[in-house]
Amino acid sequence: MNTDTTIASVLVKPVSADCNLDCEYCFYSSKSAVYPESKQHHMSDHVLRELVAQFMALCQERASFSWQGGEPTLAGLGFYRKVVEYQSLFRAQGQLVENSLQTNGTLIDENWAKFLVQHNFLVGVSLDGPPEFHNHYRKDRMDGPSYNRVFSGIECLKRYDVDFNILAVLNNRNTEHPKELYRFLLSQGFRYLQFIPCVEVDPVKSRVADYSITPEQYGRFLRAVFDEWTRDGVPQVYIREFDELLIRYVLGETPSCEFSPECGKYVVVEYNGDVYPCDFFVEKRWLLGNIKEQRLEDIITSKKLEEFKYRKINITRKCKDCSWVKYCYGGCPRHWIPSGLEENYFCSSYRSFFEYSHERFISLKHLVKNRVSNI
Repeated sequence: MNTDTTIASVLVKPVSADCNLDCEYCFYSSKSAVYPESKQHHMSDHVLRELVAQFMALCQERASFSWQGGEPTLAGLGFYRKVVEYQSLFRAQGQLVENSLQTNGTLIDENWAKFLVQHNFLVGVSLDGPPEFHNHYRKDRMDGPSYNRVFSGIECLKRYDVDFNILAVLNNRNTEHPKELYRFLLSQGFRYLQFIPCVEVDPVKSRVADYSITPEQYGRFLRAVFDEWTRDGVPQVYIREFDELLIRYVLGETPSCEFSPECGKYVVVEYNGDVYPCDFFVEKRWLLGNIKEQRLEDIITSKKLEEFKYRKINITRKCKDCSWVKYCYGGCPRHWIPSGLEENYFCSSYRSFFEYSHERFISLKHLVKNRVSNI
């Protein structure tokens, strides 16, 4: 097995699954059951210092931190001031440090915006479209709508020129209106977008939850938005799913872990220092270790992480005869679970999309290569 001692990034959960919203489809809210000893979770200064010191020692050229939750802003501005202080303390000469923050946006105010722009944080804001789409599942703890508070946070980011993108979760409502959703986001001036398909298993009914999307819905959504994206020939909007596929067409590889041959491009560090191979698999079975007890370097070279990385290879052997496997590599392993590991839940979605988009991706590939050769 490969014993690569590097990882591309670390995804940090400073408040674990704690959140000020109560989104119905949130996959991470159930992870609070992993840490039932407390209703509130907050990464200690000791764990934070160990994390920054150990991770930056492993990444001599670039150290990339992604702060997520739950709702990571619940950790408070003081916590993130400590983050940048420790990053400065442990930064090697010439080392690039990157920070991203995925937030629901409801707690963003002027103080947050000033800090984020000063320290070059890239911010991802969760927004599922116009109010009638967004408010249906993204409610607060009092069952109230969250759209206005989210948009207030977005306006604050705009005023202070904070770099941010929009992440929309595709559920059974907004997915039925692909062009309306896409055009709404563009009408607000958003040019960096990500669409995450929602599929969760209802633990009570033991079937796919009602808010999830079907493979047919996802296929239609991808085709419709792809038409919008390529309408003027050369895309003027960054859509993560499409742009990362275009990178695959151009370079033969992609930054996407979902469409890579194996998992393991990053690890997750929970509030108490526990390390997992993926935030979709924060469960006792896949606990790799704890940075207070083991070196991160040893954790990321463990046999258990290798087992996790290669499990994707094992399940996607069923895809070996598919003509599109070199583009999706079976997709994300978590999407194999709803089908009982027979195939990726979205397999038919991908097939229909690749058949629909392939020739245009080839044209875009040639366009990109021609532009690069003329520089």
